[in-house]
Amino acid sequence: MPIINSARRINPLDLNKNVKIGVAFPLDEENMFSGTETFKEQVKSNLLNVLLTQPGERINLPYYGVGIKNLLFEQNIPLIDLKVSIQDQITTYIPNIILKDVFTNLSKDKHLLQISLTYSYVPDNSTDSVQLNFNNNNN
Repeated sequence: MPIINSARRINPLDLNKNVKIGVAFPLDEENMFSGTETFKEQVKSNLLNVLLTQPGERINLPYYGVGIKNLLFEQNIPLIDLKVSIQDQITTYIPNIILKDVFTNLSKDKHLLQISLTYSYVPDNSTDSVQLNFNNNNN
């Protein structure tokens, strides 16, 4: 019987379960004091933070953020430029992941923007995804 030698990579930050790594989103009563417990949770939190932050909103980082929410009120959303902006932000501010695929879709009535990101973690090459749906209906 062959013996398979494989090493499971564990991020050192994940070893101590009593230590919170970062801030959990959304900031509400439940997440205010809980925080993220694993490296992958924190990376996903960082990714959502980059996508939802408006450029110029973070102090001392004037170019940080994609600002997706503000795109909803634009007449024409340049989806190709949005993909490039997302790629640039991830490359610059979240070097722990590699973006594999970005899927954007704007509904025909232009009231719903869907963004789906697939990425892999650099330490262990595992993949994960995030999907965001933005709706600008006032109903």
